Amino acid sequence: MTKNELTVNCRDGAYEPLLETSAGEKVFRSGTDSVIVTLPKDRRIISNSWLNGGIRDDINVLINQRIGRHVGSENELEEGSVEGYLSHVVEQLGYSASNAAALLTAASMENVAFVTHSFRGLEVTAIATAGVEVNACSPADPASYYQENGKWQSLGGTINMILLIDANLPAYALTRAWMTATEAKSAVLRQLMIPSRFSEELATGTGTDMMAIVSNDSASLQLTDAGPHSKLGELICKCVNQVLLKALDQQSGISTVSQRDMLVRLDRFGIDEKYFWKVSTSLEGENKKGPFYDNLRNISRNPVMVALISSILHLVDEVRWGLIPENSAKKVAFSQMGQLDNILNLGVDVPYDYLLDPKESIIENWVRVTSWIVKRNV
Repeated sequence: MTKNELTVNCRDGAYEPLLETSAGEKVFRSGTDSVIVTLPKDRRIISNSWLNGGIRDDINVLINQRIGRHVGSENELEEGSVEGYLSHVVEQLGYSASNAAALLTAASMENVAFVTHSFRGLEVTAIATAGVEVNACSPADPASYYQENGKWQSLGGTINMILLIDANLPAYALTRAWMTATEAKSAVLRQLMIPSRFSEELATGTGTDMMAIVSNDSASLQLTDAGPHSKLGELICKCVNQVLLKALDQQSGISTVSQRDMLVRLDRFGIDEKYFWKVSTSLEGENKKGPFYDNLRNISRNPVMVALISSILHLVDEVRWGLIPENSAKKVAFSQMGQLDNILNLGVDVPYDYLLDPKESIIENWVRVTSWIVKRNV
């Protein structure tokens, strides 16, 4: 059980207690829609909340709020705006909207995760919900909308984080903590190979991520650096890494295990089971869709295939980034593909001269060779 985690068999009214930090912040859950963090006095907060966002020292409650999936834009909210909606939610939960900040997400609060790390007198707690299936993105992806007059549109999939730091941080150190936490979040998504939904790049976040970081102005420990070189930065990164891994697994079933799949790795290039089947029908042999899909799913989870496609797709990425000439990458990729029969111990000769076509892309060649192997169930 995480340090200071409360047992969840008792309730404070309608609220389910989840966590209490050493500095006195308390975390509750209200059904599947709200996680509430009550703050003692003397807290400085930085957040990108629509409600009382920015750097503030008058916030006594933070809310992570689930929005209904039927809501497509703020015009559909009863209050007519995100700020009005969040104010209403806060008041309904029994707090003053003028002293609250709130984060918005489509994730269920049943899947909230929290992690605490400490070093000597320093304690950092991270609380998160996370979804990346719909609007994960990478910097410089094509925009999804152009905002006019502050109008907002809903997109499913958001990473929301609250960091509670039991140390006194000046405003500039809070902004550095924000940078460190953001870098840590991006690193987690890259480690999990989360794809952007708007390009062939790997994601660094979603287009609707929100965060709040809280420091304790009354703490005896005063810190001025929250960068990765500092111990505070290290604790922030550890918390973010672990809490996001938990939250993504709980909300979306995304984990280091789920990502060990060739089809998952190819998803960001628009390659799925149907595409493999389409390619396979142009190759010699019987076309039996059911057995083909079964064989494809089995070979897709073969660790050797995952390792090989990872290597080949990194070549594809480096060509796109301008780091390797395409002809050189293709030469290496074809050499790797030409070892598939040996690597997989197939026991048959794969007709590489027939299957590999230098005029087509690396990925097209991979799909054709793999489809030939899958079609023969070897």
